[in-house]
Amino acid sequence: MMSGTFPLCGESIASVRRIPCALIFGAALFLAAGCSHKEEAVYTPPPPAAPAETSPAPVAPAPGPVPSLSEDEQFVDRHQPISSETGIASWYGPPYHKRVGANGTVYDENGVSAAHRTLPMGSLIRVTNVKTGQSAVMRVTDRGPFVAGRVLDLSIGAAKAVGLWRAGTGAVRIDVFSTPKPIDEGGRWCVQIGAFVHQGSALQLQSELRRQYRTANVIEFAGPTGYWVRIRPENDDRSIAVAIAHNLQPAEGEAWLVRLD
Repeated sequence: MMSGTFPLCGESIASVRRIPCALIFGAALFLAAGCSHKEEAVYTPPPPAAPAETSPAPVAPAPGPVPSLSEDEQFVDRHQPISSETGIASWYGPPYHKRVGANGTVYDENGVSAAHRTLPMGSLIRVTNVKTGQSAVMRVTDRGPFVAGRVLDLSIGAAKAVGLWRAGTGAVRIDVFSTPKPIDEGGRWCVQIGAFVHQGSALQLQSELRRQYRTANVIEFAGPTGYWVRIRPENDDRSIAVAIAHNLQPAEGEAWLVRLD
């Protein structure tokens, strides 16, 4: 019995001796890990970075209403002028403001209108400042200017629109687009003389002209800037009015050919 036991034991010892060292080392590591109770730290990722603040995209302002063109301005845009004239323009305000103008309506110095001596009343014109190019469309609503060397009088509103208000006077181009009546045919014409500072001077001239032009209607009247004498030839004929204006050389005042209609 004993002889069988020892060989078994010998084999066991030999077998143990034959176990590789790597297995023994690995087992030792396993036992060490099993005996340890240290927990591994759990990795917590950092919170996502807050998005960078950005300025809101600029919002384009809503387009404002486009000023609509008046009927007169639309007409001028679609047509060519029928005549043009260049000369010196001025503006007039007080004492004419809120007085009845030559067309029978109350003059508004802040409106956009013009006075011309010979264009038919109500003519549609565009006035352009020759120096700056500023322009405005308006109607002829009054008569004037009665100053040598000037062809047009503007309301204050019109003078501001074409850039002549501060300067007082300036060169302009007058483009005529429509007239209620022909420019060079027919019409009712007169000769206007003045203005006289003293009414006596106007009355004296009126008396002299009545003797000279017996078939004409000679009147004297007061205006905002003085006294005037007006000669209306028979039938308000233009050719007669032109001849009278050419021949007259009054001692005081100046003779102007003026269209009444």
